[in-house]
Amino acid sequence: MATTVVTSMGSLVTAGVRAGRFPARLAPRRRALVVRAQSEPEMNPTEETSAKPKAKASPGLWDALAFSGPAPERINGRLAMVGFVSALAVEASRGDGLLSQAGSGSGLAWFAATAAVLSVASLVPLLQGESAEGRSGGFMSADAELWNGRFAMLGLVALAVTEYLTGVPFVNV
Repeated sequence: MATTVVTSMGSLVTAGVRAGRFPARLAPRRRALVVRAQSEPEMNPTEETSAKPKAKASPGLWDALAFSGPAPERINGRLAMVGFVSALAVEASRGDGLLSQAGSGSGLAWFAATAAVLSVASLVPLLQGESAEGRSGGFMSADAELWNGRFAMLGLVALAVTEYLTGVPFVNV
């Protein structure tokens, strides 16, 4: 965006002639002073394509953890995926059902450690301004991760309901 400023020097010349500084016949002609200023340098097309996009401001911790923020569903989905696979693995190896695993409290320390590690590992990139959508590609997309997490949450509920209704673990049904 270019801006042009024109200033008439006529008033300066007229004042000089009246003050007797120079005779009227030698007085300079009126000329305009033209000043051009540009707010931004123009870029040629090759520079525009190579220009880096500005990074989005990173959200604060409470913004990331807000109900509609990017972290809660993603973290819960990741924990559900790990929990679903772990619950099935323990059921297949030891024969303990999901409700008996939760009731015994033997894996409570492992659960707390896994939840803490996955939560921190999920929050750090978000707080640095990265998004899951920006890092996804191919069949490993951000939407696929959300859907897998949702199905894992439903799977954990289905395991618990099946064991409660039948009285035996899902693997033994």
